[in-house]
Amino acid sequence: MDLSTHTMHDLFDQLGLPSDEAAIQQFVARHRPLPQDLPLADAPFWTPAQSQFLREQLQRDADWAEVVDQLNMSLHL
Repeated sequence: MDLSTHTMHDLFDQLGLPSDEAAIQQFVARHRPLPQDLPLADAPFWTPAQSQFLREQLQRDADWAEVVDQLNMSLHL
């Protein structure tokens, strides 16, 4: 069982996005706020592969789910 804790930097790496702190902050600032009724994985700026990854992690409550939820909350503020 993988008990590792993923960070926001890890998530952005996994998604193939720039993952330094400034790039993450810029991404969030550029895409926020998402409409409250729009699920994170359905946001128009994801590629199909990114969207699928995010959706699967949340549905499976996988080890990535916590950090995906953090991103979700950041973008819906």
